[in-house]
Amino acid sequence: MEIKSAIKARNGDVYDVEYYDAESYESAREKGAIHVCAFCFCDGKFLVVHDKDRKSWSPAGGGIDEGETIEEALVREIQEESNMKTIHHQIIGHQEIHEPHRLTVQTRSFCVVEPYGEFTCDPAGDVDEIRLIDPKDYKQYFNWGEVGDHIMNTALEMLEKYNKDKNK
Repeated sequence: MEIKSAIKARNGDVYDVEYYDAESYESAREKGAIHVCAFCFCDGKFLVVHDKDRKSWSPAGGGIDEGETIEEALVREIQEESNMKTIHHQIIGHQEIHEPHRLTVQTRSFCVVEPYGEFTCDPAGDVDEIRLIDPKDYKQYFNWGEVGDHIMNTALEMLEKYNKDKNK
């Protein structure tokens, strides 16, 4: 599926966005993805993280470090921002943000996680709180419009399939 949309940046500028479903991480790799975003579930609850500087909630995620694969960045960002271990992950899709002087590609992934232990803080100091919420309440924390709804619905379908396969 392809969804065309727009986002408003923190500075107020509006950028065109194109979202694409994906079967593998390869399409995002080929496009030059620089950011990962994880729609994580722990015991059926959805993980959201609070960025203390932006004063906002979102799924866990962040930049892909030089020499790091998308998958390695995904696992690392989840651990850093939530103190959660990634049990399973698969790509949902990627989005392309068309800024005036660059194209930014970000992945969106479905993940199943479990805690290593209690969350204290993100080593980078960005995330100051995490919550495990009922997935249907995610719009109380962030609202990404049609794209966000599509990603969340797909993630919930993937969770249902993951749980069925796990219980076979």
